[in-house]
Amino acid sequence: MDDSRCQGQAEESNRALWDEMARVHIRAYKEVELLRRGEEILDPVELRELGDVGGKTMLHLQCHIGTDTLAWARRGAVVTGVDFSGQAIACAEGLRGELGLEARFLESNVYDLRAILDERFDVVYTSRGILCWLRDLNAWARIVAHFLKPGGVFYLLDSHPILNTLVERAPGEYGFVYRYFHQAEPTVWEAGGPDYADPSHALQNPSHEWAWALSEIVNPVLAAGLVLESLNEHEHCFYKHLPSMTSDDGRTYRLPSCAGNLPLLFSLRAMKPIGRGDRKS
Repeated sequence: MDDSRCQGQAEESNRALWDEMARVHIRAYKEVELLRRGEEILDPVELRELGDVGGKTMLHLQCHIGTDTLAWARRGAVVTGVDFSGQAIACAEGLRGELGLEARFLESNVYDLRAILDERFDVVYTSRGILCWLRDLNAWARIVAHFLKPGGVFYLLDSHPILNTLVERAPGEYGFVYRYFHQAEPTVWEAGGPDYADPSHALQNPSHEWAWALSEIVNPVLAAGLVLESLNEHEHCFYKHLPSMTSDDGRTYRLPSCAGNLPLLFSLRAMKPIGRGDRKS
């Protein structure tokens, strides 16, 4: 079987997985209840680095059930959220109606988005556990660049690639076990494991995930013609990846035994240049 067919089957399997997880996450995500209470769910890092979005058009790729999309809408952005899971989009639309916020949601694979959306945006945004589900970052980065207005900003926040290689063999004892560099064939995690938001739920679908090194993330963004404005590494993460991680709020996790020595999160901000004849809007 050729690689493209294998990757297509992997993505379809992942779509079934995310349809399943959407039904779990709409009741299990802490962020849903925080939104209902009017509390902030966005990371202080992205709020600081992306800045004021009031009145700006934003395209949120891989938006899942729309919690972050709606958080940006609450901050004044004119947001379009996109996800390949129809169940996730249905949950996002339900949450939008419940909260009385303005946002548009579209069901689409990132790679197919140009077929259904013909607009440009001030901001393209994506965050939290999204890169491992993408099979081709060169194509992804070109799509990001396509949807940006000249002078527009691309912003990415995700777990650091080095974190994804680690396991904790004993308290405070870590080993490099999983791939750091990309390979075309995804890693397959069989069905039956616990959902990350609700460990009582045994997942009925396998997952197919791709590893990406930090350079393999940054270089496609540059190759797509975007100008890197910042690349930062941080000592906290958005989920409990290792047993020794601690959290004060159940949403932001740190690894005290590796303080100052191990990045857990990274953020990237890039701009689409304004060319001759372009006008920043």
